[in-house]
Amino acid sequence: MYKFYRITGAKINQYFVCKRQLWLSSKKIEMEQTSDAVALGKIIHEKSYSRKLKEIEIGSIKIDFLESKCEVHEVKKSRKMEKAHEWQMLYYLFYLKDLGITATGIINYPILRKRVKVILTPEKEKELKKIIMEIKKIVSSNMIPRAERKPYCKKCSYYELCWC
Repeated sequence: MYKFYRITGAKINQYFVCKRQLWLSSKKIEMEQTSDAVALGKIIHEKSYSRKLKEIEIGSIKIDFLESKCEVHEVKKSRKMEKAHEWQMLYYLFYLKDLGITATGIINYPILRKRVKVILTPEKEKELKKIIMEIKKIVSSNMIPRAERKPYCKKCSYYELCWC
């Protein structure tokens, strides 16, 4: 079994969105409970898929819901962070594969009425292993990554820790 080092889907997502946020949250500095964007995402998830089985926790991953034939679903409010969403889903598929479960992934964007299919390929699996190693380095470091200004910083719940 691959050593996951307590890596969660959120850590994979944060790796692509903001390495500083990844480091801060790994040190238990959680700001998202005060975020309107996070609250809106939860409402969209709850209202859009109320009849589906919700949040299945397997080890360190939380899958939003499953459908027949091992189809893993993740719900997101917009495609602004699509790369992060894709890699988060790839990690879920990789994690499940390591447990002997072959699955496909679907990222649901209910507001946009879009679905994106995600398939774990050997190339993506190889890249994911590198990403996991980089995440391990970031979260085990005593040095916070420097702040990088990004278009979405002003809406981030960690904004004041980076720019004030």
